[in-house]
Amino acid sequence: MQRQQRSTAHRFVDEAVTALPDDAVVSYESHENAPAIVIRADRVQSVLSTLRLELGFDHCSCVTAQEYETRFETIYHLTSYDDRTQELSVVVSTTKDDPVTESAAPVYRTAEWHEREAYDLVGIKYEGHPDLRRILLPETWQGHPLSTNYNQNQPQIVPLDEHANPIKNDSRQGDTMFINIGPHHPSTHGVLHLEVVLDGEQVAAVEPDIGYIHRCEEKMCQQGTYRHQIMPYPDRWDWGGAGLLNEWAYARVIEDLADIEVPEYAQIIRTMSAELSRILSHLLFIAMYALDISGEFNATFMYGFRDREIVQDLLEELTGQRMMFNYFRVGGVVWDIPELRDEFFEDVRAFTSDLPQKLEEYHDLLTSNEILQLRCIDTGELPPEKAKHYGATGPVARGSGIDYDLRRDDPYGYYDHLQWDVVTEDGCDNFARVLVRLQEINESAAIVEQCADLLEDWPEADRTCQANVPRTLKPSGECYRAVEGAKGELGIYIRADGTETPARFKIRGPSFSNLSALPVMAEGEYVADLVATLGSLDTIMGEVDR
Repeated sequence: MQRQQRSTAHRFVDEAVTALPDDAVVSYESHENAPAIVIRADRVQSVLSTLRLELGFDHCSCVTAQEYETRFETIYHLTSYDDRTQELSVVVSTTKDDPVTESAAPVYRTAEWHEREAYDLVGIKYEGHPDLRRILLPETWQGHPLSTNYNQNQPQIVPLDEHANPIKNDSRQGDTMFINIGPHHPSTHGVLHLEVVLDGEQVAAVEPDIGYIHRCEEKMCQQGTYRHQIMPYPDRWDWGGAGLLNEWAYARVIEDLADIEVPEYAQIIRTMSAELSRILSHLLFIAMYALDISGEFNATFMYGFRDREIVQDLLEELTGQRMMFNYFRVGGVVWDIPELRDEFFEDVRAFTSDLPQKLEEYHDLLTSNEILQLRCIDTGELPPEKAKHYGATGPVARGSGIDYDLRRDDPYGYYDHLQWDVVTEDGCDNFARVLVRLQEINESAAIVEQCADLLEDWPEADRTCQANVPRTLKPSGECYRAVEGAKGELGIYIRADGTETPARFKIRGPSFSNLSALPVMAEGEYVADLVATLGSLDTIMGEVDR
């Protein structure tokens, strides 16, 4: 095909296309956040290998599958851990009657789970995939729920093989045993089922079995209107307190599509409330991880919930809710700081000023604890290259020394106007991930304090909480945007077709990719270490299953 001239902003696309085989690229598309190239379905691995190894696209952040009237489509959203501004969408089209494309899993391990989800929900098959089977629904499920011809009224029969031996054909040497951990076990942090093969007391294999609370959130969002009906859903993806961060992910993508500029004052309120939400999530991790490691309701658990109550009180004053906040709106936030502004800011500063002393207590109780050190140091190791292969983000990636944070690398809100640091640790183990979250609480508190100072002195006449948004939004275009959620990169892709509802709404939950790395982290370690490793990922099943 003839090479087309691209804009200066997308100059790296020229470099990418030049490096690819002449017959690989079919055409170009225009997406709101990133340029897109359409490639042949039988050139996926060669194209992605070139992009990853030669051009630095080492982060496959999301994989979106969707169906049109005449074709199926898979979109690989690629970027770089070192340069987030370098974004590229690789689009692979297949025919309607034979939706088969080459798998990207040999190039990006994170694509293994993403493609299984695409096969499960949309119906696209991926040749060369190492384990192409359903991931959220039972293997016996009939139909694909996000396909246009799916009959939701058809009966589903799920047989129970009571006496099946899952390791009947196990050829490993040694004394192997199969055990189930979960799906209703406190150490799995929700309805997660781990299928574990033990060789003595060591983990020979572990496979996360997910989908127990799959609610087809993407389909529900595709049935909601942009302006009012979608925003309440993101809170439900994370019941650990990080709902405001999830709301921001949706707000960011639709505001890009609809060309809505959020007032500066509202951006500061968003930034402050989002960091309070992050603290809420990290405190839950600290409390529950202490319970995972010690196995009892110890002081750290109690202290964690004590401090969470303070944050929840602040967020309740601001949003009216303690968990399902529904505070963000397209174009801003629903309302201003509570009327007793001075008292509210006084309460905020009282909390942040007490945090340094409280964090010292957490370090005394946790990081200085010999038992926790023995359980966490040099266990659950995830080297940086493996973390990148699995698409790990957030504290999991930063605990492996990867200096990647969307608040700085893809600035949004008011973060680029404030003083704060990205926290990294190069231990690559369970202990490093604990250290990262403890230090991030401190950085979030610094952000909250700076926002409080700005908001308190903001002229009353300029306190605009929302942009002037049309009553009915009917955008057109395609866009993938992400925010730095409490667990990592929380992204949303929307294909808008000019109607009031999305034609495609794809959710990229950070816990989904982080959890996919569990086998490589846990295999070969003791079964007790498996609990510590799983807990260190801080997965939330609402955003894994969606």
